[in-house]
Amino acid sequence: MDFSQTHFELFGLPATYALDRAKLDAAYRELQNTVHPDRFAAQPEAEQRVAMQWAARVNEAYQALKHPVNRGVYLLHLQGIDALDASNTKMAPAFLMQQMEWREAIDEARKSGSVAALDALSDDLRAAHRRIEAHLAERLDIAHDFEAASEAVRQLRFMDKLIAEIGDVYEELES
Repeated sequence: MDFSQTHFELFGLPATYALDRAKLDAAYRELQNTVHPDRFAAQPEAEQRVAMQWAARVNEAYQALKHPVNRGVYLLHLQGIDALDASNTKMAPAFLMQQMEWREAIDEARKSGSVAALDALSDDLRAAHRRIEAHLAERLDIAHDFEAASEAVRQLRFMDKLIAEIGDVYEELES
């Protein structure tokens, strides 16, 4: 194995945003089985350390590729772009307005204790997340529009936070 491989090369996958999750999962399991430190327990200490490094590398690569935001960030990183650069906060005005509406809807659902409102909002956010993922895949894989892809990554990251916030509100309402 070569530590200089990209995450995609490590798993034998094309470097695209739209990847086959089943193939990623299968490649991950196969690599984990190959490099798992327990398989090297009877080997010299140096080989055990290398196995530990490989296991960590495989886990890191898998985490980067399995999550939509992390995969987008990683693909942009391969292009020399830091999608989550704190100085780049540009987002479309329509998305900014929509996020304000979503936040207000979360607050209203929290105050009213309405699980039905949270369910509807959660469905809406997940549908919007899927639309942004499709847009990101098109921007990265087809158009190679990395500026638009960076914005889509930031939008997805925001959507993940909102979805997690809804989860927190569900927990608040249950207690």
